[in-house]
Amino acid sequence: MTTPLIDQVMTRDPVTVAPNDAIGVALKRMLARGCRRLPVVDQGKLVGIVSDRDLRRATNSPFVLRERWYDDFLLEHILVRACMTPNPITITPRTSMLEAAKLMRDHKIGGLPVMEGERLVGIVTETDLLNYFIRTLETQP
Repeated sequence: MTTPLIDQVMTRDPVTVAPNDAIGVALKRMLARGCRRLPVVDQGKLVGIVSDRDLRRATNSPFVLRERWYDDFLLEHILVRACMTPNPITITPRTSMLEAAKLMRDHKIGGLPVMEGERLVGIVTETDLLNYFIRTLETQP
């Protein structure tokens, strides 16, 4: 039995942010697309990945009470580069779903940028893999 490949489930041409974008830009893009992570691209080169968790950590502390203007200030002045994970683990469209799932499990990450050479062509997330596995199991007798 051949293992299905990532190109069957990846999101092609994902929305990205630049390292010098404010984190508010990243949050707005995530909300608009309904996603939880974005590849960080600088002049066409993948340099990192940022998750909604990274962004929340950069702006929120449950121990500090502050005014709304301060939250707005943080969203406009903290840059993505300050909270992104640099040099993320990547895969190719020809990577098996099994290998991708093992990478995510072993490294405790929720998504992998998909590269063809030096070019970002997609992203695959734990949700993409779970949806595929659920559909596959539901169609089995």
